[in-house]
Amino acid sequence: MSSRIELLNAGLLRSDGRRPYELRTLAINFAPQGTADGSVTYSHGLTQVRVSVLGPHESKSGTRRETFHDRATLNVEVQLAPFGVGERRRRGRGDKRLLELAASIKSTFEPVVQTHLYPRSTIDIFIHVLQLDGGLLPACINASTLALAAAGIPLFDFVCAIGGGVHGTQPLLDLTTVEENDVPSVVVGVMPRTGRVTLVQMETRLHMDRFEEVFKVACDAGKVLWSEMRDALRERTGDLVDKLGAGPGMVVAKETEET
Repeated sequence: MSSRIELLNAGLLRSDGRRPYELRTLAINFAPQGTADGSVTYSHGLTQVRVSVLGPHESKSGTRRETFHDRATLNVEVQLAPFGVGERRRRGRGDKRLLELAASIKSTFEPVVQTHLYPRSTIDIFIHVLQLDGGLLPACINASTLALAAAGIPLFDFVCAIGGGVHGTQPLLDLTTVEENDVPSVVVGVMPRTGRVTLVQMETRLHMDRFEEVFKVACDAGKVLWSEMRDALRERTGDLVDKLGAGPGMVVAKETEET
């Protein structure tokens, strides 16, 4: 069912004021979350997810049969905060949609995480969706990339994902919920340094000619996201280095100089 909101006006402006290829505002916060080895709160427009990474650690007894002797196992779990997703029905861990979302994220990262370095172990990726306005899978993937890097898990490359669609003949990037419900869309995940594509997911039909257009602009947008994500990670690393430099050792050295 189409929406009553005009998705694209005569001036090629979308319902939220953006141009067709314009991305929403991005915010990245690496504040620690409990006992997680790496965590990030990732906001893309009005969509917000929090990802916590634990591990690598020894696999639990209940999951030993899923343990591999030559590599680590990725465990991905997704939860929706009922106050932020606009759905009346509460989705539990066994919900089909959440399981499919977790499976897509897992398959995206299996060729990216250097699991061969951690045989017979498990790496947990816990994703909490705090607020949702389109672009859920890309937000989860981008946030997971940052959380894995913050946890010190070696990656072959970043994974940067973005959604796109077509309204009439006009490609659109970074769709909101209203746009996702109204236009055929695709999610593309790219590894920007190597140029490889690790994810292409479509839930609606899209003409081949239109697909090529959306795919190209989505790959270009992935490089823009990579720049933003890399800068945020570098800033966080710089802050950690500064804190380590201002540790007890520096205080002792300063006192020695003064005496």
